Amino acid sequence: MATGSPYVAVRGSTGISIHCGPPSYELVSAFKRDDSKFCKCMLFSPQGDYFAWANGKKVTIVNTSNWEVIAELDKPRVSALDFSPKGTYLATWELFTSSPDVSNGNLNLNIYKSANGEHLFACEQKRQTKWEPLWTGDEEYCTRNFKNDILFMKSSNLTEIENKLANQRIHDYSISPGSPPYHTLCYIPGKQGQPSLGKMFQYPKFDTPIACKSFFQADTVDAYWNKKGTGVLLMTTVEVDKTGSSYYGKQTLHFLSTKGETSIVQLSKEGPVHSVAWSPQSHEFCVIYGFMPSKATIFNTKCEPVFELGTGPRNSIYYNPHGNILLLGGFGNLPGNVEIWEVPARKFITKMVAQDTTLLSWSPEGTHFLTATTAPRLRICNGFKVWHYSGALLYERPWNKQEELWEVLWQRFPDGAFKIQPVSYKPVEGIASSQPAASKEAYRPPTARGKPVTFKLNDEESIPAGAQLSKSALKMKKKREAKKAAKAQANEVTNDGAASASPPPLKPQTNGLKTHLGEFTSDDPVKMKKMGRLKSKLMEIERLKEQQKAGKQLEINQLEKIKKEDQLLKEMRELAL
Repeated sequence: MATGSPYVAVRGSTGISIHCGPPSYELVSAFKRDDSKFCKCMLFSPQGDYFAWANGKKVTIVNTSNWEVIAELDKPRVSALDFSPKGTYLATWELFTSSPDVSNGNLNLNIYKSANGEHLFACEQKRQTKWEPLWTGDEEYCTRNFKNDILFMKSSNLTEIENKLANQRIHDYSISPGSPPYHTLCYIPGKQGQPSLGKMFQYPKFDTPIACKSFFQADTVDAYWNKKGTGVLLMTTVEVDKTGSSYYGKQTLHFLSTKGETSIVQLSKEGPVHSVAWSPQSHEFCVIYGFMPSKATIFNTKCEPVFELGTGPRNSIYYNPHGNILLLGGFGNLPGNVEIWEVPARKFITKMVAQDTTLLSWSPEGTHFLTATTAPRLRICNGFKVWHYSGALLYERPWNKQEELWEVLWQRFPDGAFKIQPVSYKPVEGIASSQPAASKEAYRPPTARGKPVTFKLNDEESIPAGAQLSKSALKMKKKREAKKAAKAQANEVTNDGAASASPPPLKPQTNGLKTHLGEFTSDDPVKMKKMGRLKSKLMEIERLKEQQKAGKQLEINQLEKIKKEDQLLKEMRELAL
């Protein structure tokens, strides 16, 4: 078990520094701070033993046990770093260039030993997207894509090709993260009216795939493996939706297992797939999908929905390292709403707001998470905050207006380094944020500020005496009056001239609920909007009750919805009066 808290690395316009994690947050004096303004990247190894960064002059590797420098690589143009799964090897990438002296260009991808900086391998890699060489989980093999073939090399001898997956026109691929046997998922784009393919192979049996999924519409493909490497989600994306129903294109989610099983994930709401994440325990995954307010659902490995997390302004999923706490957030063009759930008990813990968040990550010990506002995404209000999962703000580090924050990283640790803490619903004492809260008042133009409000939201606005209506306004007024008169006449005919004092109460029978709800109406547009939302909730409750009668076992949150039926009916009657 690990002792103490993980460190936090900070990179910005003032250089790179290391801080202690909660509860001290002090600057680590043993680490010699790099004050360079050109620190392009930094990274902790997966086991947390090493920390590396590039500052525009060299690449430096330090040991995190004492923060002593163990290697300095003379690579001033490096702009990306990546460690192997156990941190034994460090890969660097720099911009590809060619010159008259070297006809084939420079060898811009290099691999070194992390422990001493020994150079092991170099090759060309022109594209920065997905430049990283992929290792198997035990680091036995290192792989890379070369001219649409996958090359397998033993890590002990990277210059010699051990095996090759060839003649498949592979555009992209991924390697399972678990222990042997090794599995490779390949994306093969279709051509001339043929479908694209997602094929899974077991190393070294490349003659026949163990699983295959075909699909016609795909501009990009993303693979999401579970931690054990037994299943993978394949998300296909069409950048332009030809039906015109979505600005974000169209996504489809497929599932493939190492046992050869394949299926498609059926989503119950129309719209894009915003985020997908596997539980670290590998037995279920969460998806946020649909037009805003988006829907969140947890599925099992049979692609069956097991728990509904409701709808809301959310587009991001973050499981803590133990998989017992789930965070759902709405960032980017959303206001920063955060919901936190206890996964095993399927219980809601708390909700909060982390506005202007561009980066979020869980601490390796699983009870704290970090949010940051970074440049270039946002160049104002830069800084980072540390939160407890109960929603309490524990630490805040704002940046000066002249400075920029680029990146914040937790130190990483191997699995099992921290003991799983039981989830508590008691609030933890925190601090107040120095960041001003967003105003909840309606916007008013400068010329209207400090004056009484004279406008209304409804169509039935009062017209000042002596005011002359335009032709279009007069036409709309006549239409409204004619509509009201026709409605009043219809009511008189139905009720034999007797005005109804109150709307009829809802019948206790569930049959024909939609018809009875339609009898409730109001002339006020604001009330009609509220009644529409209530009707949707009541229809959902009716559907759940029918499923319950049919013998289906409902989830806890679905049973809670049914209990709210009487309260919703009462609100409906009050609005209709």
